[in-house]
Amino acid sequence: MRALTWQGIEHVEITEVPDPVIQEPTDAVVRVTSTAICGSDLHLYKVLAPYLTPGDVLGHEFMGIVEEVGSAVSSLGVGDRVVVPFNISCGHCWMCERGLFAQCETTQNIKQGKGASLFGYTSLYGAVPGGQAERVRVPHADFGPVRVPEGHADERYLYLSDILPTAWQGVEYAAVPEGGTLVVVGLGPVGQLAVRSAKHRGVERVIALDLVAERLALAERSGAEVIDVSSVKDPAAAVKEMTDGRGADSVLEAVGMEAHGNPVAEQVIGLAGRLPKPLARKAIETAGLDRLAALHLSIDAVRRGGTVSVSGVYGGMADPMPMMDIFDKGLTMRLGQCHVRRWTDELLAIADQPDDVLGLESLATHRLSLDEAPDAYAMFQQKRDGCLKVVLTP
Repeated sequence: MRALTWQGIEHVEITEVPDPVIQEPTDAVVRVTSTAICGSDLHLYKVLAPYLTPGDVLGHEFMGIVEEVGSAVSSLGVGDRVVVPFNISCGHCWMCERGLFAQCETTQNIKQGKGASLFGYTSLYGAVPGGQAERVRVPHADFGPVRVPEGHADERYLYLSDILPTAWQGVEYAAVPEGGTLVVVGLGPVGQLAVRSAKHRGVERVIALDLVAERLALAERSGAEVIDVSSVKDPAAAVKEMTDGRGADSVLEAVGMEAHGNPVAEQVIGLAGRLPKPLARKAIETAGLDRLAALHLSIDAVRRGGTVSVSGVYGGMADPMPMMDIFDKGLTMRLGQCHVRRWTDELLAIADQPDDVLGLESLATHRLSLDEAPDAYAMFQQKRDGCLKVVLTP
């Protein structure tokens, strides 16, 4: 079958790979009908190269039709239409029983010191072949995949795999008080859905920050007040000016490790990724740095006693953090991989409403064939052609 495979730093290709097969009684094989490029896929494109091997199949946002099920799978049948969460969880271990599906102890990567395995996301998270392919083997299919109805286009449900529950969890973790203000830092796909989710949940005031004009305009149409961080000297001061000098009650950081604003850190990250793999892994795991401009902005922009919710992905082990400010301001911080299955029942009910209340079908800016994925990665990384979200059809 055809699949998008990692071949090197900023180098991905469509290649022929073996068809997936049932390996465990709890497996299923899904024929992919839609898959997407996620912002966190761009970390694989460059920063996390030391944990990839040429030929690794990428992609963790996908949905499709069940073609085969293992003998222990009774909740799905051949022909079912499903969307598949990006984290692979069993549903019955100690962590899963507590709704901590991203920390599933059955698929946990103990040797790497990491949580649950993820589709298409490096040797740190199980090296499980991903969903930017014609077919995918889905482990723990007796729990993970979510059956979705017919009647709507794939994009009504596709984002249940990752970015919609990630945004929803980010708003939940932000704990915006009644009548409070939420700032969303970063208006990529997760940031856009965070704005929409917050408004849907009744957050009265949302302020959204980015430096891309099209993204700011889209968030404004969703009901947010916007700040172009490229046009103000101090974005955090601008937030405080809009919030009686205190700062926002809550801030949701939706950018992650590759934030703009620190060219020195960018060069260090780039050099580390180009070292021989054993040295690069050691460098990342002991002295790795992230570009922290968005996170530091979030800490600065939140009021004393407020909450910072971090949905952006980070991978540094030696990140300098403003601990004095965090402690002195008495902040609450919540972060981590999204526990996708914790939110999917609630979100499916919203997505399946007759009106597309979260604008899911209009989020994608580019709809391309799987064969066009290599060019789409470059376009998305460089934010060319107004690219916000790419959906691929195998």
